[in-house]
Amino acid sequence: MHGILCLSTLEELKTHVLSKLCETDRLDPNQTPLQESLITRRGRPCGLFFEAQGPRLLKNFAVWAGEENRILFYNGSGERVAETRLSESPDPKCLDIVVVPA
Repeated sequence: MHGILCLSTLEELKTHVLSKLCETDRLDPNQTPLQESLITRRGRPCGLFFEAQGPRLLKNFAVWAGEENRILFYNGSGERVAETRLSESPDPKCLDIVVVPA
């Protein structure tokens, strides 16, 4: 499933990602935690990795490939379930997210 959206702010991007990840397994976005991690290439930010956690250890994932202007969505089995192309998105080089080591 492909769609083209204009998500010009990071908050709009996160809201869309959470909504889409919850849609896959009919989760409530208001009760589903969303974690995010910075993706870097050669030490520079280039996108974000998202994880939505549901009941019974359910985890869905999304990758925002900022330089490619698209978001890829995956279910808990690792299968790609959706893709959103972006006509406009935040500049990944300006991401200011603290990465916490595991």
